Amino acid sequence: MDHASAMTTARPSLDPELSTLLADMPDVPPLSAETLPLIRPFATVDADVALAGHDLSRRDITVPGFDGVPIPLTVLTPARGGEPRTPAPCVYWVHGGGMVMGDRFSQVDIPLDWLRRFGATVVSVDYRLAPEASGATLVEDCYAGLSWVASHADELDIDPARIIVAGTSAGGGLAAGTTLLARDRQGPAIAAQVLICPMLDHRNTTESSRQFTGPGVWSREANEFGWRSVLGDLADRGDGGVPGYVSPALAEDLAGLPTTYVDAGSAEVFRDENVAYASRIWAAGGQAELHVWAGGFHGFDALFPQAQVSQTARAARTDWLSRVLRDPRPTS
Repeated sequence: MDHASAMTTARPSLDPELSTLLADMPDVPPLSAETLPLIRPFATVDADVALAGHDLSRRDITVPGFDGVPIPLTVLTPARGGEPRTPAPCVYWVHGGGMVMGDRFSQVDIPLDWLRRFGATVVSVDYRLAPEASGATLVEDCYAGLSWVASHADELDIDPARIIVAGTSAGGGLAAGTTLLARDRQGPAIAAQVLICPMLDHRNTTESSRQFTGPGVWSREANEFGWRSVLGDLADRGDGGVPGYVSPALAEDLAGLPTTYVDAGSAEVFRDENVAYASRIWAAGGQAELHVWAGGFHGFDALFPQAQVSQTARAARTDWLSRVLRDPRPTS
């Protein structure tokens, strides 16, 4: 094997604890149009199970999407027992699932940590999924939900100056696209964005995207399928055919964004595009905090929250968010 090939196929090793936990996971067939209907049910969690053990109130609503299609939202607030409630911070949550699976209760335990810690209201959006929906529909659904939340801040008892847009994986990419839309449309003010191993770049050309081929939690091949499901033929038209709101790595200008938290594992497809996005925010004069967790695979802390590195990653996000909520000044 020549040196160039070795550089492409070599990959960072997994954290030993994560490796052991992952070895006990059942094999999942490669993601494809044929297997997607079989895999989708395993990417969702029953709402009662997802919310079990949390002292909260739940309200399910629908809001009009950009094209008039109803978009479901779930509003979760700390149970107050009739006590008067002061305006709370709001976490607008966008779930993961490669843009092809999951629902508004997927990975919701992550923002529920912030509901408990900060008394935050969590609003989770059920955007339409690819391939049934495509192009900008997914990010427009997310933006429509965010716009409704901001315009109903009084009704929801949330502080419009402390709205956080957050998401993981595909949800992280959609959170980034939603934040770009809010900036460019002079829409809702966003205090911060939390991008957890975000899916930002449809091109699949980074070194990390080449390293993680074959079986895995989220592989190069799965990534290609997810993006193809969203973009269809647009993916063949070069960068000019794909909006930056859909594939945020293509956004020409990252100035004027709210303070941003980005994290990823060292052993995942999205590592390099995540590092590049944070670096471009800095280059544009913005503020970002970046963590790359050694030995972390894609979505490690969502899949195995009990692992030590997962607990450390979650604690670092929460610590950062506590600082943001103490000082929610605009960065521009």
